[in-house]
Amino acid sequence: MTGPDTRPALTETLSSPRRRERGRGPLTAFGFLLPALVLFVVLVLGPVLLSVYFSFYKWNGLGGLPQNFIGFDNFTRLWNSDIFQGDLRHGGILLLLSLCLQLPFSLGIAVLLNQKIRGRAFYRLLFFIPYILSEAVTGVLFTLVMSPDIGLANTLLRDLGLPEWTWLSEPSSVLFSLFLVISWKYFGFHTIIYLAGLQGIPKELQEAARIDGAGNWEVFRHVTLPLLAPTIRISVFLSVIGSIQLFDLVYIMTGGGPAHSSETMAVSMVDYGVRRTQVGYSSAISVVMFLISLLFALGYQRFVMRRDLEGATTTTGNLR
Repeated sequence: MTGPDTRPALTETLSSPRRRERGRGPLTAFGFLLPALVLFVVLVLGPVLLSVYFSFYKWNGLGGLPQNFIGFDNFTRLWNSDIFQGDLRHGGILLLLSLCLQLPFSLGIAVLLNQKIRGRAFYRLLFFIPYILSEAVTGVLFTLVMSPDIGLANTLLRDLGLPEWTWLSEPSSVLFSLFLVISWKYFGFHTIIYLAGLQGIPKELQEAARIDGAGNWEVFRHVTLPLLAPTIRISVFLSVIGSIQLFDLVYIMTGGGPAHSSETMAVSMVDYGVRRTQVGYSSAISVVMFLISLLFALGYQRFVMRRDLEGATTTTGNLR
């Protein structure tokens, strides 16, 4: 004689914790995400929305919330401003120099450091050290180095019998001087990115190309460079965004001078918002910077990095 069938009760007992686990899953995930969401809303989304709100007012930042609504007048003033058009031009020049000189130089250094040379770990550390320094320290350091009278740069030029350079004191040379400092500061960062990409390329592909008779340049052009393309696209993306938001080095070294010849959008935004207390106009500049960065990021990911993102999605799906 057998007792009552206990299998349904046993099955229900075993499945109840699983149901509770599935029920707690979304709530648990939301609980972990909640602190990050609060920080994002307070520190990112909130300031963005406030900047958009302030940009429609003429306001000095004092006396409570703004009351003088002027609509799109701040943006109209911005569009017609020679200073702001100069800011766009300066950013474009620095960006063009970075894409044409800094990034290829960083790639060349990465290719050299990827070879089996003595002391390459030391060289990697040496080239990365400038990126570790803060922008403030770098700005003060090179302001002293490029000082027209007692600076180290002109002292060396005099000792070599070469004419002195105006560096930061003339509109014709200030952007080039800033570009040298920016390149010194960030080339190590891009070098490490390229080096990581080079080390992820299978050596077998390069060896197979050499066996087929390809020289070093052919291997680099037809094998290494195409496989390094996703890394290059990321480096270009970071360089463009950094050029749009460039502030620290310029503000410390030149303050946007002389005669607005080195001013960027970020420097102009701080100048109008803090020194001239034109918070509404400064907010309009910040909104334009945000829109330029956002449109570039969305367009770049949509048309340039699309294959990289699709590959990442496919890989994630395969892992599942």
